[in-house]
Amino acid sequence: MKVIISGSIDLQDPSQVKEMLVSARPHIDGALTEEGCIAYDWTEDHLVPGRVHVYEEWTSSETLEAHLRDHWYRDMGAHLAKFPFKPSNRVIKKYRVDLEEPVYDASFVARGHFSTSKA
Repeated sequence: MKVIISGSIDLQDPSQVKEMLVSARPHIDGALTEEGCIAYDWTEDHLVPGRVHVYEEWTSSETLEAHLRDHWYRDMGAHLAKFPFKPSNRVIKKYRVDLEEPVYDASFVARGHFSTSKA
């Protein structure tokens, strides 16, 4: 079952966001080579200074678990430790995906409800 990681972090010094993201590139590229990694995105929020959004997609809990034990995860953590974060009550969360389908149906109408049932 696919797993999504989603959340955000806030750097204490918003001027460091670009440096943090650019210098994180080797760690991001490394994670993208791991088995089961579909997406590993770290992006700047252009409306909230200092905020970075984290989005990851993994093919399964097992591939996510392997990532969390891999050096790419530890290396990214060490990299992030160089940039102080603001204290936050927000938590980066993981989600299991049991059903997915496009937002737009065959007639290009956006739908919030699922048209198929869980198999």
